[in-house]
Amino acid sequence: MKKSIKYLAVAFLFAYGSYGQQNQMKKGNNDYEKCAYVDAVKVYEKVFERGYKSADMLKKLGNAYYFQADYANAAKWYGELFALPDSKEAEYYYRYAQSLKATMNYAKADEVLKEFSKMDKQDSRAVMAMDQKNYLDAIKKNSGKFTVKDAGINSDKSDYGSAVLGKKIIFASARGNNKMNEWNGENCTDLYEADLKDDGSFGTPSKFGGDLNTKYNESTPVFTKDGQTVYFTRNNYMNGKKRMNKQNIILLKLYKATKVGDKWGNVKELPFNSNDYSVAHPALSPDEKTLYFVSNMPGTLGDSDIFKVSINGNDMYGTPVNLGSGINTKGRESFPYVTDANEIYFASDGHPGLGGLDIFSGSIDSKGAVSNIQNLGADINSAQDDFAYIINTVTGKGYFSSNKVGGKGSDDIYSFEKKKCTQELNGVITDAETGIILPGAKVSLFEMNDLSLKNSMLADASGKYNFTVDCGKHYNVRAEKPEYTTKEVAIAIPEISGKTSLSLSISLEKSKCRVVVGDDLGKCFNIKNIYFDLDKSNIRAEAALDLEKILVVMNENPTMELDIRSHTDCRASKAYNMALSDRRAKSTIQWLIKNGIAPNRLTGRGYGESKLVNHCECEGKVATPCTEEEHQANRRSEFIITKI
Repeated sequence: MKKSIKYLAVAFLFAYGSYGQQNQMKKGNNDYEKCAYVDAVKVYEKVFERGYKSADMLKKLGNAYYFQADYANAAKWYGELFALPDSKEAEYYYRYAQSLKATMNYAKADEVLKEFSKMDKQDSRAVMAMDQKNYLDAIKKNSGKFTVKDAGINSDKSDYGSAVLGKKIIFASARGNNKMNEWNGENCTDLYEADLKDDGSFGTPSKFGGDLNTKYNESTPVFTKDGQTVYFTRNNYMNGKKRMNKQNIILLKLYKATKVGDKWGNVKELPFNSNDYSVAHPALSPDEKTLYFVSNMPGTLGDSDIFKVSINGNDMYGTPVNLGSGINTKGRESFPYVTDANEIYFASDGHPGLGGLDIFSGSIDSKGAVSNIQNLGADINSAQDDFAYIINTVTGKGYFSSNKVGGKGSDDIYSFEKKKCTQELNGVITDAETGIILPGAKVSLFEMNDLSLKNSMLADASGKYNFTVDCGKHYNVRAEKPEYTTKEVAIAIPEISGKTSLSLSISLEKSKCRVVVGDDLGKCFNIKNIYFDLDKSNIRAEAALDLEKILVVMNENPTMELDIRSHTDCRASKAYNMALSDRRAKSTIQWLIKNGIAPNRLTGRGYGESKLVNHCECEGKVATPCTEEEHQANRRSEFIITKI
């Protein structure tokens, strides 16, 4: 693969030193400066064999291999550099560590990273290196979740950057007879297609897109859902003309093309491209209103960052926005892919990984910020470059690219399938007062994100139940039995296969209750208090079940009126707590009104921390520290009967 495509031609960003004084170095430096790394290393290595070496030459020699993703040779020459007493910039410590990782010398790599962290404590990579010293354990934990195999479309050249279009896979390949790429000696890449057969294999690849391909590089296409528009990466080449930057490097740009009949055409350059920096590797949001891409444009935090831009229609676009430090580092972030589950997958050498580029996932929140960055583990990632990950979230199948050991070419495309991870969720249903088992109790399983019923069963003769659940998800388990109070409990399932136990104890309902003005309806009917999370006023999902009981009682007693009194714990100021409790009371009232209770039957207000039920006062001397459960007891609502 053309590494300028993979790395946005970063070489010009790191061209250290100037032309050497020695005549024999002049050609090597000239080749290096124009990113002709194959030729440059030949000169440098011959010079080294003759006994000449300098820090400047060794830096360039290591870089030339590093930018070609030949990390074993990069580690060799960076090792020679580090054997010299000359001072070295912090960036070389990081590259040396990455190259050592690629040779699986993780112990030595961690030592070098430690020194790197001392040199630039503000570098995000240095911070993560120190904060995530056990990154290999985290990667191991995330491993074992995929089955991976050769996609069956690879050649002995670079093949990478796949996209799915109907029953075809579209990808970039250097297998053709294009112009030679001086970066690594391979031909420039064109777009190819292969038909997906019913058995999951692919037909013979052939050129794709007609006029989309040129003598320079095309790669990383992404298609709209209707299959009529494609965004793709190409060198700065349009209408038969190439353009170079000030360093005489042909950078990368994004282009858009549309399908007319059976042919692709109407190729247009996107307006936020530049002749001074690269823009590449597009990805579409699920609603196709946002385009994600990679660039080293001004405002980039590292070598290359992931950006997004709004698609406004009529070939109009918004202003590119950097996704920020939640995802971007001082290193290289590239090859984004966004799913309909608000997940973003990307390649990075800035986050802790196994070496080279690793593939990571992150979560995108409602404001577009990215968090919860996770390395995908050793099934997908290797000590080399792993990138261009795409997945079908329904089938759990997808593709990624890698130059890992054992492939056919310098880069290859692999297919994968997520392994189904399940757990057994089991438990026993018992009487809360006596502890006796309750056979025949109905147990229901709900998925927490939408409270949809997933399964239900009756407890067996031993009071036991069991469900098969998905790893990593959150569920609610509800136990109910005639004459007993229904109970519902939330549980988070671990992300590995195994068993999780959750037993529930339920209480007998009071057969009779004397309803008297002034009594608390909740206590009268054995209804637990409606609890709220700390500093929140919204009804908890599990508390809605108890409010439904209040609703039933009020529907059975149509003249009954209630005064709803909400309380907080003592944490925060009294004024704040008073306002918070008032919001909670109103939230409870609104829930009942929304479910059919007339507003004139309900009153309520907040009492803040003025009516604590235990010793947990925040002002004055507290006899013993309060637990979270004790504070929780004060965050409550009461349902005082004011009229029968």
